[in-house]
Amino acid sequence: MNPIGELNPTQRILMGPGPSDVHPRVLRAMSAPCIGHLDPEFIGIMNEVQQLLRYVFQTSNKLTIPISATGSAGMEACMVNVLEPGDHVVIGVNGVFGMRMSDIAERCGCDVTKIEVEWGRIIEPEQVQEAVNAKATKLVGVVHAETSTGAHQPLGDISKIARDAGALFMVDTVTSLCGAEVRVDDWDIDLVYSGTQKCMSCPPGLSPISFSDRALETLRGRKSKVQSWYLDMTMVEKYWTDGDRAYHHTAPINMNYAIREALRIVHEEGLESRWARHQKNHEALAAGLSAIGIELSAQEGHRLPMLNAVKIPDGVDDAKVRGALLSEFNIEIGGGLGAGKGKVWRIGLMGESSCSHHVLHLLTALETLLAAEGVSLTKGAGVAAASEIYS
Repeated sequence: MNPIGELNPTQRILMGPGPSDVHPRVLRAMSAPCIGHLDPEFIGIMNEVQQLLRYVFQTSNKLTIPISATGSAGMEACMVNVLEPGDHVVIGVNGVFGMRMSDIAERCGCDVTKIEVEWGRIIEPEQVQEAVNAKATKLVGVVHAETSTGAHQPLGDISKIARDAGALFMVDTVTSLCGAEVRVDDWDIDLVYSGTQKCMSCPPGLSPISFSDRALETLRGRKSKVQSWYLDMTMVEKYWTDGDRAYHHTAPINMNYAIREALRIVHEEGLESRWARHQKNHEALAAGLSAIGIELSAQEGHRLPMLNAVKIPDGVDDAKVRGALLSEFNIEIGGGLGAGKGKVWRIGLMGESSCSHHVLHLLTALETLLAAEGVSLTKGAGVAAASEIYS
């Protein structure tokens, strides 16, 4: 084979559904010397990572750790540890990730009730109440921030319904954590998972999770072994939380450096300030898009601040515009998934990517490209509308 040259990827403006831009401090942390996964220094780093994760999850749960894999492994870890064959579970399905949640539950041998609604809309509490009334339920699962549609799911009423029914409450916060309000303890969430590559602005590779005491009691009362050896928290927790730190797997050392630094940056900004920043940039983008005739597609009043799913204007070539954004303006946005393929664009404003520069640059680029596609618009209207929100 011919020699392979030095790696030199292009510096993109990441405004898709993830990953987001990564702060230089995080990249520098990743380049620190690798040490052993049982080195006393690394044990100290693990403790700091847990402390910081409890802060962003707003929880005191002891088992709050990063799984050594991406966000979907966090989803699977939460489910395979508490579910056994024959358990009845209720899953809200309003996009790709609710579908994935129900798929995992079925692979666990569970009896799954899917609450299926139109993509882009939220799961209503009344639907959950009806499902848990019909049959004794082990777990209720919903997606807080549905990345495929931009829908922002309220959690309070569903949490109470699950608790009153004696069910565990599981929430997907892959896209929302560090970008919108998440309060694990206040909202009585028993199982929660996220990912590093969204509003945390860390490269993909770890999945933060947190188990409540109720979830741990369920895990320890199982009748059968956890079906996944790698994700079995009865073993993994001994590596992360026990004093003896029993070996389970070789942790990705430098990725843990990265999440530690990314979480330090979140802590320095403050959660409330970070949530407000994401909301402000969402409002500016939404105003700018509206001014050039682009509508958000998620249910009004329930739209995510960090993942903006928008309707592609009639007659506009989806792939052509996204390709031109990348080649001419160096901007990455996402196409639609599943039912949204070819119908929506997914514009991310996550973590380091959530800033006024990115919003205004994208609006300028879209105006240029949509005009070339024959869309009638007033030049500069998008930027002007966004600028008014900022001012």
